[in-house]
Amino acid sequence: MNDILTMVLPFFGLIGLGWIAGRLVKLPIEGLAWLNIFVVYLALPALFFQLVAKTPVDQLAGGAFVASTTLSTLAAFAIAFSVGALLNGGRVREATIQGVGGAYANIGYMGPGLTLAALGPAATVPTALIFCFDNALLFTLVPLLMALGGTRETHPAALALTVVKRILLHPFIIATLAGILAAVAGFHPPQAIDRTLVFLSGAAAPCALFAMGVTMALRPVGRFPAELPLIVAIKLLVHPTLVYLLLGWVGDFDRVWVFTAVLMAALPPATNVFVLAQQYGVYVQRASATILVGTLVSVFTVTALLYAITNGLLPADLFP
Repeated sequence: MNDILTMVLPFFGLIGLGWIAGRLVKLPIEGLAWLNIFVVYLALPALFFQLVAKTPVDQLAGGAFVASTTLSTLAAFAIAFSVGALLNGGRVREATIQGVGGAYANIGYMGPGLTLAALGPAATVPTALIFCFDNALLFTLVPLLMALGGTRETHPAALALTVVKRILLHPFIIATLAGILAAVAGFHPPQAIDRTLVFLSGAAAPCALFAMGVTMALRPVGRFPAELPLIVAIKLLVHPTLVYLLLGWVGDFDRVWVFTAVLMAALPPATNVFVLAQQYGVYVQRASATILVGTLVSVFTVTALLYAITNGLLPADLFP
């Protein structure tokens, strides 16, 4: 158990330190702007590029794995969306953010660091694949549903262009695609550039987690919505269960790939839940509450999952 705590506490501890700093130091949230730019446009893309570029090409193909994990995320979104729509009287835009809260795990800020620490370098490829395809799915669903639930007409061509730009221009996805091309071409950056990428990669997780904690401290939480326990349960319990069952049913995957997918799905709601809520002007304070409560509860659920994985309590193949 000490090994699990040693692995988990630095991640949640950095979030906690960020939250404490945000509460104690009275600075506006705009002060995080440059740190977020560093994390989103430099540090995490460098990490994703480094991870994927050094992966053998034959490991980069995983169609059945991608289909299973992406379908599980879609199912979690559909469940949370349906719960939200039932409880809010069918308001599609609000239910969309609730669906994101139940399906969009913190796979960017927490995913790579935690999966690699728990499962080793073999977790690199499944981590990158899940990140790319889960983001592509949600970047497609959210604008579409927001347009369907809006009062203004949106031209289909403009909507399609927005979706494509969101997917292809996301810095994490660009870095991952560049890493795939580098792996296929056998490209190795010059030593000076490689060392710079190593420095940036090392800063990614600490800066991202600290910024996440500060953000949670400074964003208004407001009231806790009645549906919050259900959304958090879908994100932390239902989503990883769906991934585990579907991967076990579909095929014989490597244990590291299975546990990487389950662990990624078990992560708390991403801060992008709040960003999307703010962008569309709906469910803003309640999105912040979802992230806060989901992160707090995940301290226990993620720790329990890691304990089960490392102690052999969770079989890699449920249907041998």
